Amino acid sequence: MGFAVFADGTANLPKELLDGITLLPCEYTADGVSRVYTGDLESFDAHSYYEGLRNGLTIRTSLLNTQVFLTHFAPILEKGRDVIYIAMSSGISGTYNAARLAAQELMEQYRGRFVHIVDSLGCGFGNGLLAMLAAELNRQGKGAEEASDILDREVPHTCQYFTVDDLNFLKRTGRVSGMTARIGTMLNIKPILFGDSTGHIVSCEKVRGRRSSIEALALKYEEKHMKLKAPKVCISHGDCLNDAKELAARVLRITPDADLTISMHEPFSGAHVGPGMLGLFFRGTER
Repeated sequence: MGFAVFADGTANLPKELLDGITLLPCEYTADGVSRVYTGDLESFDAHSYYEGLRNGLTIRTSLLNTQVFLTHFAPILEKGRDVIYIAMSSGISGTYNAARLAAQELMEQYRGRFVHIVDSLGCGFGNGLLAMLAAELNRQGKGAEEASDILDREVPHTCQYFTVDDLNFLKRTGRVSGMTARIGTMLNIKPILFGDSTGHIVSCEKVRGRRSSIEALALKYEEKHMKLKAPKVCISHGDCLNDAKELAARVLRITPDADLTISMHEPFSGAHVGPGMLGLFFRGTER
């Protein structure tokens, strides 16, 4: 019977990568109007969304609350199946803790059932890659507890590096100071950011100019990627497809057999990094 694998809209997974994964909806408001993002990238008008952000559209996101998890997990447990949920980083959202509370309540209610919440310490493809691994472990016939142990051990090896085109979006969410944003904008400084071992977004490098930032992402991949056959590599972008293609070409020069996916970046976390965000996600030796 296996276990059920859940993620949410922040996992950034296009339809062809969703086999065996159920996505939970994320809610946000756009200029005060409530919206629900189900995770369907194919129906997400990304260009209009990011163009709106360029022109001052105000987005407010909210965490997934405990009731969402109770509602979606309980029917699975009632059927005698276990649940694994891949959560966005506890370092950037309260969603992980909300899911943990739901898991504790449900395991008390459904004795003998197992609910595990994986803290991906990431977002976007950072939790999407782990959700894909969970689904593969399920297809291999692993039990939920064994799969959970494997997933938790994989978290430190799920690398996620990204850059942004406009520092003001990071300023709005407190990632950089107003002074840093102003000076960085004037000097065309592009930070290279990553999810650290605690799940917080931090800068590991600063370069000048967009092309240098793309090169820096590729160098991180060259330095950190595991020497695997046909490694799975994902690139997401905030409406900057040509830059994503350039980054992909650099990745393929390093690992020509890479199984590469390019996708628009989802709207939920996209509001915090803005148009021009370019991210690279892969399995690495360390973060």
